[in-house]
Formats: sequence, structure tokens, C-alpha cells
Amino acid sequence: MSVREKLAAVLGCDSRAKPPAEPESAATANAPIETPSNGSPGGFALPSPPTVYLAMRYGKPSIASVVAQMAADGVGHVLLFPQYPHYAMSSWETLVVEVYAQAARLAPQMRIDCVQPFYKDDDYLAALVESAKPYLAQPHDHLLISFHGIPERHLREADKSRAHCLCAKDCCEVDSPAHATCYRAQVLGTARGFAARAGIAPERYSITFQSRLVGEPWLSPYTDETLAQLPARGIKRLLVLSPAFVTDCLETLEELMVAGQKTFLDAGGECFQQIPCLNDQPAYIDFLANRARQWMRPGTA
Repeated sequence: MSVREKLAAVLGCDSRAKPPAEPESAATANAPIETPSNGSPGGFALPSPPTVYLAMRYGKPSIASVVAQMAADGVGHVLLFPQYPHYAMSSWETLVVEVYAQAARLAPQMRIDCVQPFYKDDDYLAALVESAKPYLAQPHDHLLISFHGIPERHLREADKSRAHCLCAKDCCEVDSPAHATCYRAQVLGTARGFAARAGIAPERYSITFQSRLVGEPWLSPYTDETLAQLPARGIKRLLVLSPAFVTDCLETLEELMVAGQKTFLDAGGECFQQIPCLNDQPAYIDFLANRARQWMRPGTA
């Protein structure tokens, strides 16, 4: 059963791209994975459970094809739930822009409510902790929290003030409106929120960034370099968590599980354990469903 199907089952609705009983409104899921929530229809009460649609930013079914299907199904009100916990120009923003662009082209009357990045949502963090519990209970020396990296210039470009991000060493520690579009501040918030809820002391975990490309500075410290250094610090048994992804993918299954594990073991490590992403964990399905229900509740804001 896919995440979309499980979510639909919890919501008591259809997971296929077919019209619901009353097609005036429907929840939709977009991007890396699927499903709905956050925000509110401004007091608009859904007459029946929504249909859950799935679209992929760089895959199939494409956003354009799913928007066209929703329009053909008579859907007039949509909840867009990007499956990126954190804002980044290269992920969350490009997805949202594409959905709105395709809707403007194919279904200009369609109303879209969009879930904002949920990196510090209590239920999301609780789902992360719940999914990691069996692994955290195993003997280990350290937890490495590895996020997907982005170029430093993306932070500067996303900072509308042009006077905060990376302008000081502790920029992420100082409250600023820039954090609404600051990937680094948001991933640090996720890591610290997770560690606090899981009872992990600051010295027992590290935060790194993976998947960098050459040619310009990316967010650091780098995951691959850190994996090679940890055994020399006496860290032989390592847990690795990747909260930037809600589902396992090449970056977790190959870059970390295969290449990363080899780097760590070749450097003298003894045990490398990758904590799976949320995937179809019940706690994550409940998080998605609860946010969808919140959106469907009349008068919620």
C-alpha cells in the first residue's frame, strides 16, 4: 500500500484520480511524494472526503498532467501539500511555482491552498522521533543528522533583506523574518527540535550537508568529509538520519547507505546504521491526515 493509498484510507476517501462525489473541492498531494494539508479553506466546508492526487516535480505523473486531471474531474478547491519539510529555492519553491503556473494555464478558476514548510511542526517532529526510536535504542556512539546541501548563494538570494543570511557567523541563531525562506535556519530547527524531543545531548549528534557539487561553496560541514573524520574521534558506532527527505531515495539508499557507509568503515568505523526516512510510517501518515482534517474543518485558520 502506497503512502497515498494509506492516507486516503485514514481519511476515508479515494486515492485514485477520479471525481469525488461532490467535485467542488478536493485535497491534493504534490511533489516528492503525496498528500494534503495545512492552511484552511477560509471557512469553506468540504461536502465530502477529498480525493488524494499525487504529482511529481521531476517524474511521472507530472504536475501538468495531474492538474489537467483535476480540472477534468471538476475539482475547484485544492490543498497542495509539498513533501519537502524545509524551504529551498531548488525544491519547495520550484514545486509550488510550477503547480500555480500549471493551474493558471489549465484551470484558472481552481483555488489552491498551500502547506508551508513544516520543519518545526510538533507532529512532524514527533513522527521523526517515533520512527527513529528503535534505532536510537541500539548501542551507538553518535548520531549524524545529514541534510541535503544547497549552494550558499541560494541562501543569500532567498534573503529578501540581503542583510541577514550568512552576513554573520551566528545568523541562524538570531531571529529574523529571513528565516521564513532560509533553508539552513530551518534544517537546524528540525535537527535541534528532533534532538530535544528524543533526549539527545548536543555532544551526541552532529549536523552535516550532503550531495554537494563542485564549482562553488555549498553549506558545510560536508557529510562525506565528516564520515571520514569521525572514527579518529573515537566514534565507531554511528547512526545516520536524513530528515530533509520524507522518503528514501538515491541520496539515502546509495549516497549514504552505500558510499557513506564505505567511507566510514574504511576510515576505521565499525558499525554504520542508516535510520530509514519516514516513508509510510503510521506516525507520518497520521501527521498528513491530521493536517488534511484541519484544512477540511470549517472556519479553521
